[in-house]
Amino acid sequence: MCLGIPMRVLAVDGLSARCVGRGETRDVSLALMDPPPVGTWVLVHLDTARQVLTEDEARLIDQALEAVDTALAGGSVDHLFADLVDRDPELPPHLRAEGAP
Repeated sequence: MCLGIPMRVLAVDGLSARCVGRGETRDVSLALMDPPPVGTWVLVHLDTARQVLTEDEARLIDQALEAVDTALAGGSVDHLFADLVDRDPELPPHLRAEGAP
């Protein structure tokens, strides 16, 4: 399984960028996208940036990855999904039956 990691661009050099995220710094290929400005958040798969992220998207993905680590260690993840706690789950509109709210 390949997970996308949100990383912030520190420096760009042609088709590669120095990025930081989740406690590590690494060189990332930019071959699949236009070189982003320094400070941009990107989603990285197998050391290759795939798309630009907003800061909020990067935060939510990082929280989800933290939840996986926490759950595997037997901890509670409710604090990482505060927007989902105490509400009923909802299907996205394209998955709802016709006429359903």
